[in-house]
Amino acid sequence: MNYKSIIYLVSIMTTTIGIGQTNPLKVTEDFKPSSVNQQGKLYPQVNSQGRVRTSILAPQANKVQLDLGGTKYDMVKDDKGIWTGVSEPQDEGFHYYQLNIDGASVPDPGTVYFYGAGRLGSAIEIPASDSDFYAMKDVPHGLVSENIYFSKLTNSFRRCFVYTPANYNENTNTRYPVLYLQHGSFEDETGWAVQGKANLILDNLIASKKANPMIVVMDNGYAYKPQSGTARPESVFEDVLINEIIPMIDAKFRTIANRENRAIAGLSMGANQTMRIMMNNLDTFSHYGGFSGTSNYPSTDAIDVNTFLDGKFKDGNALNKKVKLFWLGLGTKEPNPFPGSVGVFRTMLEQQGIKYAYYESPKTAHEWLTWRRCLNQFATQLFK
Repeated sequence: MNYKSIIYLVSIMTTTIGIGQTNPLKVTEDFKPSSVNQQGKLYPQVNSQGRVRTSILAPQANKVQLDLGGTKYDMVKDDKGIWTGVSEPQDEGFHYYQLNIDGASVPDPGTVYFYGAGRLGSAIEIPASDSDFYAMKDVPHGLVSENIYFSKLTNSFRRCFVYTPANYNENTNTRYPVLYLQHGSFEDETGWAVQGKANLILDNLIASKKANPMIVVMDNGYAYKPQSGTARPESVFEDVLINEIIPMIDAKFRTIANRENRAIAGLSMGANQTMRIMMNNLDTFSHYGGFSGTSNYPSTDAIDVNTFLDGKFKDGNALNKKVKLFWLGLGTKEPNPFPGSVGVFRTMLEQQGIKYAYYESPKTAHEWLTWRRCLNQFATQLFK
């Protein structure tokens, strides 16, 4: 290689990684245990770049990988049989992951387990720059209670979690509006209080007087009619909510039991469910929130309002009189068809003269930080 070739190569390297600057391929060694680790566990860890480092003892394994964000990272074994691996930088927020050991996907024994992706598994929290709104603070805290009930419609015992605001048990003459808040696909009634930190978000908003005190009900959106044989189960969640859950909540808790003080919202699958339930029961709900809705927003270039959801969006003036708040939100990094489809849906709303609020979570995808932010924004506009 001649002198000119060396100069040319150096110039390319300077352009690519920057002489005197941090090499983007270099791992910054400032890792700290994740905030969702089991007590006393050192791994997994997160560094200032948003990289995740995992470690597991598996001396007999031949291959171990960290499976995070759709990418698998090979881990390296030391002479003690401990495998360690580091990911590329991840987006801020909460992410499910797993370890792959000789082809078997397993949870990381270092983390608390969360129900998501249809299973109990591991997750990592990449610290967010705006995490203050869901942080644990020295403010009055509400209570999240587990409520077990028997559903005649499903012929099964079910449960919901109910958030009651701080001082609910002290101010026994006060009644509260209610938000029915639904999870997404392959998650359950634990999602909003655990992954979503809904109680902390409401605690902080109420303490700062940015939101009115309210009750929040979080139930399981998977509810099926009893059946025999191999036929596809029929979902009856709407009937369960309208005919069993709401009457139970109104009887058991001090609610303001009218449509003006009842809201419904959900994320992803839950946004789909709650939109249909809202539009079928405008005499029951007056506030709606859809976070990262999917199939309710068609991927076509236009929406036929005569057929979409049985034509319930045809009369914009009538809908505006019934719905106090129609709220939509999603992340700016959500994959197609979300951004385009929501745009089509919003165009339909505008063509029909339907009033709505819209929010985009910056630099987040179809994930819990998007939905935490959505709830934080949505709750401030409820029951005004």
